[in-house]
Amino acid sequence: MKNLLDNASKAYYEGSDPFLTDDQFDRLAELHNYHDVGYTPTDGIRHTYQMYSLQKCFDILDSPFGVLSSNVVLSVKLDGAAVALTYVNGSLQGALTRGDGIHGRDILDKMLHIAPNTIGLHGIVQVTGEIVAPERIENARNYAAGALNLKNISEFMDREILFYAHGMEDDGDFMGDVEYGDTWQTRMEFLKDHDFNTVHTHMTDGLPKDGLVYRINDTYDFMARGFTAKHPRGAFALKERQKGVVTTLEDVTWQVGKSGVVSPVAILTPTKVGDAWVSRATLHNLDYIRELNLEIGCKVEIIRSGEIIPRVVRRV
Repeated sequence: MKNLLDNASKAYYEGSDPFLTDDQFDRLAELHNYHDVGYTPTDGIRHTYQMYSLQKCFDILDSPFGVLSSNVVLSVKLDGAAVALTYVNGSLQGALTRGDGIHGRDILDKMLHIAPNTIGLHGIVQVTGEIVAPERIENARNYAAGALNLKNISEFMDREILFYAHGMEDDGDFMGDVEYGDTWQTRMEFLKDHDFNTVHTHMTDGLPKDGLVYRINDTYDFMARGFTAKHPRGAFALKERQKGVVTTLEDVTWQVGKSGVVSPVAILTPTKVGDAWVSRATLHNLDYIRELNLEIGCKVEIIRSGEIIPRVVRRV
């Protein structure tokens, strides 16, 4: 199962064709205690500041800190491709994909066209955010992330994509430029004043989202809480857990996909998942069947995301 989730994570962050939806990946990762985030690119460059992922929370009552404090702010979690921009003495000098959070792939040639080229701060500043496409575009996240892999800049410029900032790290100069204290909100307002779209200051209607983000607003308090190896302790993402439905695995057949790949399909006792009746679900490959220890006649849990073909996520 680890190999499957590793491959799914790589496909997701590379912007290639993911074979698991977010809901499916989250459910499998939870069931199999999988915590790895991102992938290490072979041509990776080190980030100026580590890009941490957000701890996921599926019940607000289990949140890592209280959310009713006036020091906690709420924003949407955009579903795009995370990137980091590095400004040196006000000039955009580096842009990387998220990668594994420590190393990313160079995309400066593309980001120079869609992100502000200057920022009104001296020193070193890293602005993090999401490359997103309108949700009316089919597979909007893949469309946006895939743009970062294009070799031709003209093709990249033809893509309908935007950069939305959601974070800013610096080497200390920002404090001298703020009047009302150093907070996440004042940093987002600062970025807005320097021609950035941000998740705090700009409308996000029509953009794909996959949760809400709660964070400690005061920068000193946020930093004082520290970080794990992967997550900040001062922020988390609230996501909706998709409920699975239990049914019986009656048979397994094999089908040839458009690419010529032969893959197994579960034949299930028909059951209603959401608003649709389901009698078939993808099983990905033979290793997937072995990892889940599936047998004809066993009980399985299935989930379905939107109009995506259902998947078996575990043996019950």
